[in-house]
Amino acid sequence: MYFVLAMTLFFGDAYEEVMRKLADGLVFLRSWDDDWHMPSSAALCKARARLGEEPLRELFRRVAVPLAGPGTPGAWLAGRRMMAVDGVQMDVPDTEDNEEVFGRGKTHQSLDDPYPKVKVVALAECGTHTIVDAQIGAIETDERELARALLDGFCPEMLVIADRGFFSHEFWREATATGADLLWRVQSMVSLPVVQHLPDGSFLSRLADKAQRQRNRRNQARGTGTAPEGVPIRVIEYEIGNRGRDELGPIRLITTILDHEIAPAVELAAAYHHRWQIETSFAEIETSQRGSYRVLRSHSPAMVRQEIWGLLTTHYAIRELMYHAADFDSTDPLRLSFIRTLRVARRHITGQAGFSP
Repeated sequence: MYFVLAMTLFFGDAYEEVMRKLADGLVFLRSWDDDWHMPSSAALCKARARLGEEPLRELFRRVAVPLAGPGTPGAWLAGRRMMAVDGVQMDVPDTEDNEEVFGRGKTHQSLDDPYPKVKVVALAECGTHTIVDAQIGAIETDERELARALLDGFCPEMLVIADRGFFSHEFWREATATGADLLWRVQSMVSLPVVQHLPDGSFLSRLADKAQRQRNRRNQARGTGTAPEGVPIRVIEYEIGNRGRDELGPIRLITTILDHEIAPAVELAAAYHHRWQIETSFAEIETSQRGSYRVLRSHSPAMVRQEIWGLLTTHYAIRELMYHAADFDSTDPLRLSFIRTLRVARRHITGQAGFSP
């Protein structure tokens, strides 16, 4: 367990070098017999295989919880903890097993990617950059399918933010059933009839499935005056200048927060862009921990998943350290440097006889 966590902190080091960083302090303190020898890379690989992925997954599940307190900047809106759902892809070694289980994506020129890829969909706390839940799957797996397994982590105190790629009528209903409030972007073709205009520029609407939309159209054509069927929602539309050609038209958000006085439209529009905080979390893992353009170490699917759980756990530990340091000094945790904190963690691990996950 210690070794797998350490190798996600010292990603560029070989197996034996990672073990030396962990064991040298114990050897120096004469905690082990003099005839003990450093295990070889092959022995460490076999030990990883014996450990499996489940202990690392369970460790992450137990330690990764939202951190933000009532005064944490950028963490709350209308008494709700702002959370974000999004996905990331990671390159894994080019082995037959990895390609068979995870698949190989396509480049922009429709060529096969040089490496198989694994997809990770995660739930993160916007105010602290901590990832508190995740699902791992093949590159071709729909993000909604992986995100559906995250619904157990939704709770009534949350405002869960997601991009338009996660929206479907069915998934929206499943997510609202958790009791969490939602703020999701939707595609421009989604039918959102105006039921009532609100003073802040937003409007109330009904999110209808196909059968309900057909009945709504018939009732409208007959002039029955019947209120539209569907799930009650609130819609916020706004424009942003200097957007690309593929981003023409207004941004359309829907939310379960129907009262404009609790959360005005301008605050919800600003909150939606906090969704990018999860992208920063992914970048910290991909660039600072793993290193740019590096593939994961593991040559089998089970070890790939074990390595990812290790990466998520150590990232959480670093972010938790940053949160407590910022809270002690009444500072925004997002103002602290992730890479500097990572370096601090690395120094302390090599300078003592052991460390705790």
